[in-house]
Amino acid sequence: MDTELQPALINYCIALGDDSVVLGHRLSEWCRNGPFLEEDLALTNVALDFIGRARMIYSYAAELEGKGRSEDDIAYLRDSREYHNLLINELPNGDFAFTMARQFLVDVYDMGFFTELAQSKDPMLAAIAAKAVKESRYHLRRSEDWIKRLGDGTEESHDRVQKAFKDLWGYLPEMFDVSDEEQQLVDAGIAVNRRALEENWTATVYAVMREATLDIPDDSWSISGGRDGVHTEHLGFLLTEMQVLQRNYPGQQW
Repeated sequence: MDTELQPALINYCIALGDDSVVLGHRLSEWCRNGPFLEEDLALTNVALDFIGRARMIYSYAAELEGKGRSEDDIAYLRDSREYHNLLINELPNGDFAFTMARQFLVDVYDMGFFTELAQSKDPMLAAIAAKAVKESRYHLRRSEDWIKRLGDGTEESHDRVQKAFKDLWGYLPEMFDVSDEEQQLVDAGIAVNRRALEENWTATVYAVMREATLDIPDDSWSISGGRDGVHTEHLGFLLTEMQVLQRNYPGQQW
């Protein structure tokens, strides 16, 4: 790999790790709070998949960086402005309909993203992505089923999941934004051209929503900034909880 691209690759890996660790932590908040036991366990297992993915990506970033940092240092010893996750991942869980709507939107994205990343010229990223594709396929099967059940279920479940999509819709354009630094990695065959994912993502999401008797929200608003370290007020509270052990007892390991 061109050494000039190494800083960009490190930043890319950390951002992907941030996506996974933040959403993994959010999903872990459902542990013992799920609507019934089977779903409680399922959400916890999905959370563990995201945390495991974050560990692999952070470890690779630390190796590339070569400064002696560990995966724990990257996850637990940065402030919110140093995180670069997509904003949708840090939003509070809300009710079950909101969590499943977000999960469905992210799962469709992840299937497309990691399928493409598995073709990366970077062998480590390709290997991580190959594992993530298998996990994402299972995640999507679950979340898609829930969207159909909630949307075409009772009047209340329909209204709740419809509101969830409306509240989430403005966070979606950020998924397909590509920075100039990221574009360098795309041109080198290392990163995924996220803009190219949008067409298939849209077709899949719209088809499932229509089958679930849900309306497509309008796109009159959007918000972004996560990749630049500009976050909602929710991330700070999430990191306070997630990092409390390492901050109070330095040197602990995952």
